Amino acid sequence: MAEIRNPRYSRPIDVHRWSDHPEVKALVEEIWQDYLPWQITGKQGEKRPGPQPKTSFKNQLRVLILDLYVAWLEDPELSIGMSMSPNEWNANTRYNALHLSKKLIPITEALSFAGLVDLAKGSYAGPGAKSNRTTRIRASEGLQNMFRDAKFQRDDVHRFEGQEVIILRDEKVAGKVGKEVEYTDTPNTNAMRSELKSYNDLLASSFIDIATLEEPLIPREDAVDGSLPVRIHPDHTLLRRVFSRKDWSMNGRFYGGWWQQVNDDWRSKIFIDDQPTIEVDFKGLHVAMLYAQAGNKMAHDPYDISSQKIEAYPPELLRKLIKRLALTAINAKEKSSAYRAFRDGFSTAHVGKTLSNKKLDQLMAAFLEVNPALEAFLFSDQGIRLMYLDSQITAHVHNHFTKQGIPVLSIHDSYVIDHMRVAELRDVMAEASKAVVGQALPTSIRLPDMPEYSHVSDEQLQEHIENRQGIRCVGYMDRLFSYQERTGRGISPVSRGDAQEGYRLGLLG
Repeated sequence: MAEIRNPRYSRPIDVHRWSDHPEVKALVEEIWQDYLPWQITGKQGEKRPGPQPKTSFKNQLRVLILDLYVAWLEDPELSIGMSMSPNEWNANTRYNALHLSKKLIPITEALSFAGLVDLAKGSYAGPGAKSNRTTRIRASEGLQNMFRDAKFQRDDVHRFEGQEVIILRDEKVAGKVGKEVEYTDTPNTNAMRSELKSYNDLLASSFIDIATLEEPLIPREDAVDGSLPVRIHPDHTLLRRVFSRKDWSMNGRFYGGWWQQVNDDWRSKIFIDDQPTIEVDFKGLHVAMLYAQAGNKMAHDPYDISSQKIEAYPPELLRKLIKRLALTAINAKEKSSAYRAFRDGFSTAHVGKTLSNKKLDQLMAAFLEVNPALEAFLFSDQGIRLMYLDSQITAHVHNHFTKQGIPVLSIHDSYVIDHMRVAELRDVMAEASKAVVGQALPTSIRLPDMPEYSHVSDEQLQEHIENRQGIRCVGYMDRLFSYQERTGRGISPVSRGDAQEGYRLGLLG
């Protein structure tokens, strides 16, 4: 058994892996029969006493083996974080759709004893540390050889269809994500789940990729020891809707899409069904919502305080500081924590890290000079309520396009869509925001290398799309052909002439 030298290089166990492929079943059966002791498997033909598990122990082993297999394909050095505390395994929660139980603990230990799993007990700080007791596991060389001999592939492994996508969480504690909370379904939760399932099914059946990538992964911008790249795969298109503070009117945003984890430059290279895409965003969404709540319209860039007398910062830096400060103030419950959170968001070398409370007061005063209507909304915990409102707008956008079979990718305050649908998207965003906050909120087209909220002409948009048409690389085309072979779905790119005709008819904006 090899040593796991870097337990930081890991991800949590995925309890929703599944496959009915006969070769998967054959591998699991081999491991079950040859490597697990009878105390776990039971004697031949003997029924175990006591309550029977909702998911057989053999099928629970299948989930574990599949997740080890996926991790191995991504990187043989990648580990999986798995709790070895029985209290962490609740087979009856809605968030554990395959009903995995504490029996996985002795199964994992038996696999380790048999030499099929490398296992590192303890924490990030090393064996015996008290800061984090999550155990790390990964496929050993022996199990990797079994994977190499197996006659199934990554595309034969998918997510279990019954995975819960409507999530209710508790209050955050010490900055940690709130725990998932059980709830009783209502007509509203059932409707949300049904709508989100239709949306997820559409995304899963679509070809969504980045045309310039030879390999379907993107290194994280802030990569540090242990950080994982963003992987492009249908498994990472599944969105979940997450509500916070045990309150169905708090948060409600959609999370989980790989495109939400990359910057706008990478998003500008996304193709949907082999078509270049455009991203459209709401201008200063939460600020615009607060203007609407105050009975006003936001007709300016709320973060531009160039008219104020502020000591010499470059205009671009000053705008970024003001934007970060304003949004932090909208989200915070009080000023001191807001200022602390503002500084914590910057690296040590960034000027934002050094700004005193007095200087931040000065910047905040300049922001309010330009946006006096917002003073009553600052430092009053508005953010989580505004997230709920923007999630309602996003649900409207999702549903509109899903009914037409048109994939649209949401990033909370912006959306990525086939370039031929930009005008329709902007109309739907206006319609949705009017329905939710009482007025159509301003939108803008986002192109790389152009300032935020700058006007994009039809000529600039057409040039951007034409430049994108020629960026498909070999790796991307291989994935496209593989998708078409696997699904039987043919995809034909729009010709340049068709695209130009679309612009002429005003289809793009």
